Amino acid sequence: MFGLKTVHQNHVGLVETLGKYSREVSAGLNFYIPFFQRIQIVDLAMIPLSLQGYSVITKDNAEVQTNVTLNYHVTDARKFQYENSNSVESMIQLVRGHLRDIIGKLDLNEALGSTSKINADLATAIGDLTDTYGIKVDRVNIDELKPSASITESMEKQIRADREKTAAIAKANGDARSIEIETKAKNEATVSTAKAEAAATIARADAKAYEIKKLNDTLAAVDNKYFTAQQIQAFAALADSSTNTVVMDKDSIGKYADIPVTAKVMNQMVDKK
Repeated sequence: MFGLKTVHQNHVGLVETLGKYSREVSAGLNFYIPFFQRIQIVDLAMIPLSLQGYSVITKDNAEVQTNVTLNYHVTDARKFQYENSNSVESMIQLVRGHLRDIIGKLDLNEALGSTSKINADLATAIGDLTDTYGIKVDRVNIDELKPSASITESMEKQIRADREKTAAIAKANGDARSIEIETKAKNEATVSTAKAEAAATIARADAKAYEIKKLNDTLAAVDNKYFTAQQIQAFAALADSSTNTVVMDKDSIGKYADIPVTAKVMNQMVDKK
């Protein structure tokens, strides 16, 4: 009497006779002897596995929670089934151990910023070690590295402090720049005002010097008749004023007496007396 066992595609069957492995059967319909034999089915397809909340310690003694995802498949059904009581758990322990060693050599900041490197180092460290369990790890990935709550709080405080410090420095630099610009503008205005006043003073001095030069040139060009005429005008103005006394030397009296106009003016002054 025979029994029938269907092995699906991408699976393999392990035939046990009286509890001992005897042979391997492939996908399809397979015969076995009931009560004496049984067929163990092993899945050969790639299997995803998620390792959540695994705690590791960094080089600077910071606790980090890690979430790891890996994909593996069975390469040797006989080893997988018989040479280890729990090949999957053994693989998990191997992955966690190497992950602990890798992250333990990194500071917290290095670990948080180096997930790609950790993935590569972990894949290299595992290598073919899982072959002992009849398993091949095809891909391993660090989904998340999360510091503990206390460390997260400290990091947030540090970030806030850094931001406030940066803002304070920026404000101080802005205020200093504003003062510098304002001072420069005032200095430039003062200099411009001083230059304008100096230019105006020079212009006034030049104008006065020009006026004096023209007067000197004019005086140098006239003869004694001009001064005599000016003196006569002065006598005429004196004649019309309330002043009736003029003191001069006898030579001047004689000189002005020869001029008819002067004589007339002097007679008017005498008549007023």
